[in-house]
Amino acid sequence: MDDDARDDSDVALIHGKTPDGEGLRVIRKRRERIELAMVRPLQHGAPITGEVVSLTPRPEFPLLCDVKVELEAPPATDVATRPAHGGPAQVATDSYRENWDRIWKRRREPELPS
Repeated sequence: MDDDARDDSDVALIHGKTPDGEGLRVIRKRRERIELAMVRPLQHGAPITGEVVSLTPRPEFPLLCDVKVELEAPPATDVATRPAHGGPAQVATDSYRENWDRIWKRRREPELPS
């Protein structure tokens, strides 16, 4: 790709490895934003978090890469990824319900003879 046709709006500068050594730490510039990010290889059967990108190193400086977004990240407000409520998961098993009833269920007052 010649310099005139290159799109400089999305680039990443590799500045190290991730602590586990599996990925790369990058500083990414896209449009007018600067972001710190980690890039990891896709793994079969593993969930995808964030965007799927491909990096093309520049010949004059291989640590500077052009970024191509292959798959956009789902929006943060997506209904499928948002919890239905603001607290921890609500899990109640049958034994939990039985014990709850044993502790908290109101007992009937004995009827007094008239």
